[in-house]
Amino acid sequence: MEINLTRHADNMQDTLASFAHLLDIMNELRDKCPWDSVQTFDSLRTLTIEETYELADAILKKNTDAVKKELGDLLLHIVFYAQIASETNDFTIKDVCDSITKKLIYRHPHIFASEHVDSALEVEQNWEQLKLKEKGGNRTVLEGVPTSLPAMIKAYRMQDKARNVGFDWDKKEQVWDKVLEELDELKVEIQKQDTEKMEAEFGDFLFSIINAGRLYGINPENALEITNQKFLKRFNYLEWQVGLQGKNLKDMTLDEMDVLWNQAKQKE
Repeated sequence: MEINLTRHADNMQDTLASFAHLLDIMNELRDKCPWDSVQTFDSLRTLTIEETYELADAILKKNTDAVKKELGDLLLHIVFYAQIASETNDFTIKDVCDSITKKLIYRHPHIFASEHVDSALEVEQNWEQLKLKEKGGNRTVLEGVPTSLPAMIKAYRMQDKARNVGFDWDKKEQVWDKVLEELDELKVEIQKQDTEKMEAEFGDFLFSIINAGRLYGINPENALEITNQKFLKRFNYLEWQVGLQGKNLKDMTLDEMDVLWNQAKQKE
């Protein structure tokens, strides 16, 4: 299918030149740099994960300059993997681009074919159904959720994928009955002091809370990180104020620390 690129023509040449320059630099680095020349998929993997988290931090802080920088770092990794693969004749950066382009066209029949959709939810549901039909694609709905994802993100993604095939509450308000049910079950096991069952019920409770966040349009990972940063800022203020008094946190009573904590809250 032909894609109309007319509206991008003005800056397409400059963009392609910049991308070609990056590819040339990557080729030079692989050929001449002692560090770059010995990297492999395995050696880059953890670095790529780190770069992804740095991008996520920049997005959460709404720092567009940092987002631009971190996107560049992540793009470098994509080019790096493709360069390594091209050296072993596995695939090239062109194959990477062709693969994602083909996928986008196939999974957007409402744009590139005659299918009609009325909402973003329908787009997501079609996306999941099309993935199951693809040759070499996911055999089950949840197969596409990476096992190495952090548990909270994994729970959110599994719930979201299940939703796209109709496995969800009829009304979002119904989730609160489930949250309270899981909380009651957790309290029972806490009273029994059965460590294994306490942990299992705590997991069920967290899963239900994550589900509630999803239903109300709250990303639990983002929400928790906002709270983490808020706690960090307040605790740093508390520690700083205690230091100004020539004291140590261990020397302070909880009531004294609460006074400084509330001061930190008032300064936000």
